[in-house]
Amino acid sequence: MFKVKHLIILVFVAAIGIAGCKSRFEKLRASNDVAKKYQEAIRLYNKRDFSKALVLFEDLSQKYRGREQAEGLNFYYANTLYKLQDYTTARYQFKSFADTYPASKDAEEARYMAAYCYYLESPTFSLDQENTYKAIDALQLFINLYPTSERATAAAKYIATLRGKLEDKAFENAKMYLTTGPSNVENYRAAVIALKNAQRDYPDIRYAEEMDFLMIKSQYMYAKNSVPVRQEDRYNEAIELYNEFTANYPKSKFANDAKQLKTDIEVGLVMNKQDMALFAAEQAKYLEMLKKTGKIKDTTKVNNTTDIKNK
Repeated sequence: MFKVKHLIILVFVAAIGIAGCKSRFEKLRASNDVAKKYQEAIRLYNKRDFSKALVLFEDLSQKYRGREQAEGLNFYYANTLYKLQDYTTARYQFKSFADTYPASKDAEEARYMAAYCYYLESPTFSLDQENTYKAIDALQLFINLYPTSERATAAAKYIATLRGKLEDKAFENAKMYLTTGPSNVENYRAAVIALKNAQRDYPDIRYAEEMDFLMIKSQYMYAKNSVPVRQEDRYNEAIELYNEFTANYPKSKFANDAKQLKTDIEVGLVMNKQDMALFAAEQAKYLEMLKKTGKIKDTTKVNNTTDIKNK
C-alpha cells in the first residue's frame, strides 16, 4: 500500500514539475528579457529540444534584427529548422544567412547546407525533378565558390547522385514510349527520339548500351506497324541502328537479341517487297479493268494513234 501511495506521490510531483517547467517557458517566451531568452534558446538547442528552441529563435530573430548578435542567432535558427527536418525553410534561412553575412566564419557552411537541403528535397526519379535541378545548381555554385573546401568533395558526390536520378528518369520516360507503342504506332518513333535525346543530354549515361539496343527494337516495331509504302525506309533505318550497335558493342549482352531483331528486319523487308509487288500487280489489273469499261481513257491507244498520224 505504501509503495502505491509513494508511486502516486511521485507521479503527482512529476506532473507539477512538468507543468511548472512549461509555465516557466511560457513566461520566458512572453517576457521582454531578450538576453535571457537568447541564453535559454541556446541551452534548449544544446539539449536537442529543438521545438522549444525554435519558438524562442523565431521570436528573437525579429528583436535582434540589426544587432551584433543577429549573425549567431540566425545561424542557430537555420540549424534548428534543419534539425527539425523543415528543409524548405532551413534552406531559405541558410541561403539568407550566406547572402547577408558573406564574410562570416559560418558563411561556407551555410551555403553548403542550403544546397544540401535542396539535395534532401530531391524526390524519387519518377516525380517532378525541379528540386533536383535546383540542387545541382546550388551544389555546383558551392563548388565554384569554395573549390578547395573539404565540403566540395561531398558536393561533387551529391551532384553525381542527382545526375544519376535524372538519367533514370530520362531512361524510364524513353522506355514508356516503347511500352505504349501498341496503342499508338507513332510512340515507337517517339521512343527512338527520346532515347537519342537522353544520350545527347547525358553522354556518360550508364544505360547507353541498353538504350542503343532498344532503339533498334523501337525502330523495328515502328517499321513493322507502318503502312507498306513506308516500311522499306523504316526497316533500313533499323538496319543502320543495328550496324551502329554492333560496331559500338561487339560483345554486348544484348548481341543475340539484336541479331534476332536483324533477322526479323530482313524478313520484314522481303515480305514488304512481296506485298508491294502484289499491290502493284493488283493496281495494274484494276487500271486495266477501268480501261475496258471505259471509265478511264486508254492513253496507250491514244498515243499509238497520234504516233501513226505523225508518221
